[in-house]
Amino acid sequence: MTSLLVVMGVSGTGKTTVGRLLAERLGLPFVEGDDFHDPENVARMRAGQPLDDAARGPWLDRLNGVLRYAGAHGGVVVACSALTAAYRRRLTVGAKGVRFVFLHADEQVLRRRIEARRGHYAGVALLPSQLATLEPPSRDEAVAVDVSGRVDEVVDHAVRAVRDTGAAPA
Repeated sequence: MTSLLVVMGVSGTGKTTVGRLLAERLGLPFVEGDDFHDPENVARMRAGQPLDDAARGPWLDRLNGVLRYAGAHGGVVVACSALTAAYRRRLTVGAKGVRFVFLHADEQVLRRRIEARRGHYAGVALLPSQLATLEPPSRDEAVAVDVSGRVDEVVDHAVRAVRDTGAAPA
């Protein structure tokens, strides 16, 4: 069984941390979606400017290539905001069986996390636009995981949830 998982959510939900640990627990490679942004997008986000659809499109296309490749080579866990239904459709074109793990938390929790992290170009200034853009996925499309607790609890919940849906090996 090939597992194609996208760990999604707004900035500060822990997509990278949870995604890496989920991939490790499932025996899958992990891909950091932020690494696929072009320098212009990184500069915009570093300046606190949200990305628009035109800026996100090529990035989503590059991640779609990762998912399609991984679909033929054993699976992957990808960290990607995937904020809207349209972005998720673009991300998954031609990639069969992609499941989303939707990470979420209260805005104040997210703000504290973003303010505490170091070395990431997406600062707290981007959070309001991401929350405004977010179209939470349906239950059919994703498993939802609250990230307010400890990381190990969040990862345990995510592992159980994806296994329960048949999106990952037991």
